[in-house]
Amino acid sequence: MSETGDDALDAYSAVVTRVAAELTPRVAALRVGSQGRGGGGTGSGVVFTEDGYVLTNAHVVGRSRGGTAAFADGTSAPFRLVGADPLSDLAVVRVDGPTPPPAVLGEASRLKVGQLVVAVGTPLGLAGTVTAGVVSALGRSLPARSGDTLRIVEDVIQTDAALNPGNSGGALADSHAHVVGVNTAVAGAGLGLAVPVNDTTRRIIGTLVSEGRVRRAFLGLVSSPAPLPPALAERVGRPDGLRLVEVVPGSPAARAGLFAGDVLLTVGGQPVSTAQSVQRLMFAEAIGKDLPITVWRRAALVDVIARPTELSAAAP
Repeated sequence: MSETGDDALDAYSAVVTRVAAELTPRVAALRVGSQGRGGGGTGSGVVFTEDGYVLTNAHVVGRSRGGTAAFADGTSAPFRLVGADPLSDLAVVRVDGPTPPPAVLGEASRLKVGQLVVAVGTPLGLAGTVTAGVVSALGRSLPARSGDTLRIVEDVIQTDAALNPGNSGGALADSHAHVVGVNTAVAGAGLGLAVPVNDTTRRIIGTLVSEGRVRRAFLGLVSSPAPLPPALAERVGRPDGLRLVEVVPGSPAARAGLFAGDVLLTVGGQPVSTAQSVQRLMFAEAIGKDLPITVWRRAALVDVIARPTELSAAAP
């Protein structure tokens, strides 16, 4: 029995050690400059291209335009902000100097609850810090507050890997050392959270690199996957919808007449059952356009029309 336990521990340790060795050189400690109103701060970032582009959180860079990136080998170089997207809490910066080879971006849609994940970052200024845990939940959609500003970080990964201040912007990786998420601490409540790397966030990252900003449509919903009643599931041909946990006051969703407790069935004529299925509709082409939404409310189908607004460029 003891031997089997030792073997299991060795296997677990071997995976974590290998992922740490692969990713630690590719994760930078970011010290954000104090230019402008954003003040200085620290966080982490992940090199993801050969030419020095680094992925981090929008709230890490704040209103600053640059700072210094330090790597595990002791080298450091200045960086400049390329672009930030507060809705996804993602930002891209570019290092002005040599960088390690890029990390491999993975695919969060393949994650399973209970799967091993490894977080690599620079919490409290401690470079190359590694923690490990499992995926606790998927498809979360949580409010994130900064002062009086509220925004929605969609489709986050919840993990029990320990995260501390400074981990934000670091890598959450699977057992192959592929980056499946960008760690974020904005939601608080002691949760380990990460913005997923998936088709939607790849589009965001690509747009930040090419255009410096992402025009995003805003509805103002906080949602969570929920099973549909059997009769309704048979009627619509799928088992799940999206229960509205919160509707942001004064938001387009609130003005359209949506309420917490409603279950989203379709948005823009498309079936929705995950936060990502709504998020992928919330790009520039949806701004100011009528968006039909069908919800299940008190055992009845209810149709409303929302008109998404452009996400404010207010600070993350």
